[in-house]
Amino acid sequence: MQRTIIEALHVKPTIEPRYEIRRSIDFMKQYALKHPFVKGFVLGISGGQDSTLVGKLAQLAVDELNEEVGKKHYSFIALRLPYGKQFDEDDCQDALRWIKPTEVITVDIQPAVDVSVQSLREAGIELTDFAKGNEKARERMKVHYSVAAARSCVVLGSDHAAEAVTGFYTKFGDGGADLMPIYRLNKRQGAALLQSLGCPAHLYEKVPTADLEDDRPAQPDEEALGVSYEAIDRYLEGQDVSAEAAARIEQLYENSAHKRHLPITVFDQFWK
Repeated sequence: MQRTIIEALHVKPTIEPRYEIRRSIDFMKQYALKHPFVKGFVLGISGGQDSTLVGKLAQLAVDELNEEVGKKHYSFIALRLPYGKQFDEDDCQDALRWIKPTEVITVDIQPAVDVSVQSLREAGIELTDFAKGNEKARERMKVHYSVAAARSCVVLGSDHAAEAVTGFYTKFGDGGADLMPIYRLNKRQGAALLQSLGCPAHLYEKVPTADLEDDRPAQPDEEALGVSYEAIDRYLEGQDVSAEAAARIEQLYENSAHKRHLPITVFDQFWK
């Protein structure tokens, strides 16, 4: 099953960071040039490794596009989408200073999320803290697409192979995007690209957290997943991992198959 998963997610056992940087930048540029309505890219910057990497790649793509067309036609809009006050806001600001986006827009999602939760409660639906976390992710997705529509942009996602294999993202939340520029990379490969780009080390060495649950703020991803990113990366690179780690990764992969698939129709087979 390991080989099947690796092939499905297109992960390489080793990478050359500069090549992968170029590949992602060219991917975004080619999409923009192919679709004349596209004037730029939108992405939420959380202060973590993945959005920092995609944000920097997007800004580099925009800078090259503008230089090639001879005017400031394209832009990268970095979104700050906190739920109230974010615990690692300093990291978010460090990421923005390093990325140097064309524009930064901040939208506090707490009022919208809280109203939605209250409206459901009044209708007799009480969300768990976990479900409320998904509500936050989907509210952020909605803001992404609202800004993209207003500015003729496309929405970027920061999903990568180590998240894709485990399904560690919210369906139609942070999993909702038009382009996924780093989908083929695992966690440490993404860190290697950041290091090659000269990113401040604390932004890719910090403990990864989705930070969606109120009852467990800043819960480490690895605690929620039940397996380490080191084991996931080794697995995706075709290396040996413990039987327990392999079983957990494969269980997560099978359980999250629906997330890696467009809405299922009667013509699909895997649901039967």
